Amino acid sequence: MDLSYGAEYEAFRAEVRRFLKEHWTDSDAKIPPGPSGRRTPFGAVIRTDEAATRFRVKATEQGYLYRFVPKRYGGGEQPPDALKSLIISEEFRSADAPGEIVGQGPSMLVPTLVQHGTEAQKQQFIRDTLLGRIWWCQGYSEPGAGSDLASLRTRAVLDGDYWVVNGQKIWTSSADVSDWMFCLVRTEPDAPKHQGISYLLIDMTTPGIDVRPLRQMTGDVDFNEVFLDNVRVPVANIVGARGQGWKVSHSTLKHERQLIGASWMNRRILEGMTLLAQGINLRGRPAINDPVIRQRLVELEAKVLASEYHGYRLLTLDTRDQDPGLAGMVGKLYGTVLGYDLSKLAMDVCGDGSMLAPGDANAPAMGMFVTAYMWSLGNLIAGGAANIQRNIIAERGLGLPREASSKR
Repeated sequence: MDLSYGAEYEAFRAEVRRFLKEHWTDSDAKIPPGPSGRRTPFGAVIRTDEAATRFRVKATEQGYLYRFVPKRYGGGEQPPDALKSLIISEEFRSADAPGEIVGQGPSMLVPTLVQHGTEAQKQQFIRDTLLGRIWWCQGYSEPGAGSDLASLRTRAVLDGDYWVVNGQKIWTSSADVSDWMFCLVRTEPDAPKHQGISYLLIDMTTPGIDVRPLRQMTGDVDFNEVFLDNVRVPVANIVGARGQGWKVSHSTLKHERQLIGASWMNRRILEGMTLLAQGINLRGRPAINDPVIRQRLVELEAKVLASEYHGYRLLTLDTRDQDPGLAGMVGKLYGTVLGYDLSKLAMDVCGDGSMLAPGDANAPAMGMFVTAYMWSLGNLIAGGAANIQRNIIAERGLGLPREASSKR
């Protein structure tokens, strides 16, 4: 396997490094994120302060960020080049510089609007979403409609220039702090369930929306249930054609699964866990010297490397404009299962300390790995449950027969 980039791409790497050295100084990096910073589930803060915003604007104008988004909507508008994108990501992380904002808006909705949105929707939402001025939540799951999302029952009835929406959403991440929601609703109740769904953009300040946070066992609030009672949504806020929301949602789900299964997240957990094992004593010696821990750690490192090299394989296919087929279907499943295994080992290394709540001064690493473990369980479900993914890979990827129905 040849992992070299070649002279052209190494020259591009040098160009990116020069840009970072000029526009993102050590003093910029040391500025606290301030109250506008957004916290991710793993405790990292997405910087949205003025310094970070100025830098993102410059980096986007240079073509380093949001390369798939046209310039007229605030993007970098560059030809697809998977190797350049990878180099940018590596160098920005190395410099601890603000990269693309990772979240439901920039990572999932924006690509959907670029593909399916109207000109007015693109002008209204994309630029401010990319800069973190508009924050989004995803109104998909409902009680009784999780993995079988097409069974959703939230309804929208056309009344003049408005859709009137009634129903309930659940497990809605960040709904309590979001400005807008992209939401699936049923607009054709008599149509086959996959064909009667529409994709709406809903202002979270609209009368009739009631957000109720769901308190987790960690004491945190990341999920919410959302009740919609006669919520009036302008007709112009539908994305794609009426009744074609299921097709539109596939764009969103594709980007969600790529986000959830990213190998760089597991690499960061592995590196953090290795430091943890070096600093914690287990049975009178550093955990890193325990033969069982070392064996499990080595096995997981091999799996992380396999995930990364699989990513390089997909990268090669992408640069050649080739369909990855089955290879492209396994990333989200493999990545989330690996994330769980990594976090489980971290919990075992922490021993009794893993029972302390995140943030407790006596908890190893302030309980960071307890939080990672809790989220690894959720990631096995998010974007399509692991067992559903296995069925999809088996049936659509390998051509195996559908499992027998339990109905008689």
